Amino acid sequence: MKRSMSVLMMVFFLVAVKAGFTADPKKEASEAEVKKVEEAMPAKATITPAKQRKMLVFNKCEGFYHDVIPLAAKAFEIMGKKTGAFEVVTSDDKSIFSSEKLKEFDAVLLNNTTGLKLSDDQKKALLSFVKEDGKGLIGTHAASDNFGDWPEGAAMVGGQFDGHPWGGGGTWAVKIDDPEHPINKGFGGKGFKVKDEIYQIKGAYSRETHRELLSLDMSDAETCKPKGQKRADKDNAISWIYDFGKGRVFYCSLGHNHEIYWNPAILQHYLDGIQFAFGDLKVDATPTAKVKK
Repeated sequence: MKRSMSVLMMVFFLVAVKAGFTADPKKEASEAEVKKVEEAMPAKATITPAKQRKMLVFNKCEGFYHDVIPLAAKAFEIMGKKTGAFEVVTSDDKSIFSSEKLKEFDAVLLNNTTGLKLSDDQKKALLSFVKEDGKGLIGTHAASDNFGDWPEGAAMVGGQFDGHPWGGGGTWAVKIDDPEHPINKGFGGKGFKVKDEIYQIKGAYSRETHRELLSLDMSDAETCKPKGQKRADKDNAISWIYDFGKGRVFYCSLGHNHEIYWNPAILQHYLDGIQFAFGDLKVDATPTAKVKK
């Protein structure tokens, strides 16, 4: 009997891993972690919003589930309330991606979502929300691992996940590509090391079209070591902004590990990127390759 139960448990585990659900999607952030987030959060918005802003934080995964999602959602809720920069509505219901329902929002944040597949009408609504209506799209960490059947949607995020040679248990060097850029002000112009899972990016990402803010510092010996690296140019972007039609996109791949959400400098980076996506923080989004030096 015990052997049969062990076999059944192993089968269940393998099915769960294959489906991507390696954590409990309903597990809430712990009180201890929420307290750390509250203490590290910026005290005020970088700029007063032009109007009351509302952001949809979308949490649904149809691929691998990151157990940091509840904490991240709570962090953005705290950010909005503490700074007064925006109000948060959370959802994991894809029916919210309709032209009518999206009208109430100024930006959509894809919170570590993976493997999302939208209907044709939902694709049209989300694309139009940013490109035609001039709203904002924010992606955290695994947001670049969506829309495998929708090239235009993947391009809208700004690039696609292509593996993570830099695992979440390692500590990696980050380069400030644009030290004077307002969205990077929280870092004080200095590169830093971070313990987090770092993605390599393929697809639409390019310095010809994106303003790169952060990338891996490939001059660091430990950061160069991991196997499985694919980019010949070693341009492993971490964070970027760009104008997409009438709208604005901000993406940052930091956010696999829980401690990212009580790192003051990274929280400031997210706040400023979100305010850019709303259209409140006016910054230069000229693609990096086209910036006059």
